[in-house]
Amino acid sequence: MAPSTQLERTTSSPGDCGSQHARTAKVRVLHVINGEHYAGAERVQDLLASSLGEHGFEVAFACIKPGRFPRLRQSRQAKLYEVPMRSRFDLRAVWKLVRIVRREGYDLIHSHTARSALIAAMVSKITGIPLVHHVHSPTSRDTTARCRSRINALVERASLRRASALIAVSESLARHVCRTGPAGQPVCVVPNGVPCRRPAAARDAAKTEWTLGTVALFRPRKGIEVLLQALAILKSRGVPVRLRAVGGFEDPQYERRIKQLAEELGVSDMVDWTGFTRDVDRELERMDLCVLPSLFGEGLPMVVLEAMAAGVPVVATRVEGTPEAIRHGQDGLIAEPGDPNDLADAVTRITSGQVDWHALRASALARHAEKFSQHSMAAGVAEVYRGVLSENPAERKKNAPGLRSGGSPRETPTDPADRSRRALV
Repeated sequence: MAPSTQLERTTSSPGDCGSQHARTAKVRVLHVINGEHYAGAERVQDLLASSLGEHGFEVAFACIKPGRFPRLRQSRQAKLYEVPMRSRFDLRAVWKLVRIVRREGYDLIHSHTARSALIAAMVSKITGIPLVHHVHSPTSRDTTARCRSRINALVERASLRRASALIAVSESLARHVCRTGPAGQPVCVVPNGVPCRRPAAARDAAKTEWTLGTVALFRPRKGIEVLLQALAILKSRGVPVRLRAVGGFEDPQYERRIKQLAEELGVSDMVDWTGFTRDVDRELERMDLCVLPSLFGEGLPMVVLEAMAAGVPVVATRVEGTPEAIRHGQDGLIAEPGDPNDLADAVTRITSGQVDWHALRASALARHAEKFSQHSMAAGVAEVYRGVLSENPAERKKNAPGLRSGGSPRETPTDPADRSRRALV
């Protein structure tokens, strides 16, 4: 494979004599993130920090709501700044980030949430540094609190007028952004990706009980209530299943409500609540089927891709992005959101042998390797960066006092084999 395409900045140290001693440095990107959780979007941010270096980009993080991410991230080589906001109206973070951008010479700002977009847009305007925004899920449908979601969506829309490019993680999410976002802005589709890994062991044919697994930060839009109802239906049918629920809860009140529901449905003894884990791969090895019963608000769920990479067949619902990864009947099965009977029927089709478990596994492994790898995601984001940085570099240099001295970034030819399957919508 040809070497990865890189943008390079040529700089000179005090003892250099002309271009003979010039050196190159990676283009520096500051990801402005929330950081209170370590769920799907945060895993994307973490993986990008680990992968973009091979494409010529050095990533750092600025956390405006420091929490689990600084403690649990894998990309320890990436610099991390904690710039906590006491409230959504605490704009002192803007000036702290302006100083960081100018002092450290960042070339690009990349935001990931409505709040981080608001802050990053202000920093971009003050410094002249271009902004890229990553849309991981539809902000207007992120929670069941409609008023809060609507306010967040309005804030995001206003902030994104400053963005040079928007990245959506699926085609369906890109269409949503085109309908609801600022008019005329390009939306680049870069599917999420996860590392290739050694597949989990194939299911033992002599095993009678089926272990269903679900992985999430449990909150109302994830549909755990529907999965518990489906589990009760499977129990009434005599299907030998257990549920392994991996992840923490959004808040203690919601946890109590869900566990009370399991008691009322008579399935509490069939559920293992494991709590949060950073080792999702190990948990997937304990599952026969990965079930994601989301009701709404997804982009392209990371756990679906992680299950595909592990060779664990997926039963998921027809929400944004998921059917773009899982082809119904080929790589897994798709059920209707909010319908416990349809979800139970999908599981039964596999446990009964009506749909071949091994065929789903083989197809999912091949599809992940072809379309949803960590490398393809990083290559797609790098291509967006190159497009933004190659636009009018002279004007960008004039308006960006924080840039380090030296030549402007340049674009080198891209190896077609290294391009991600992204599209401009």
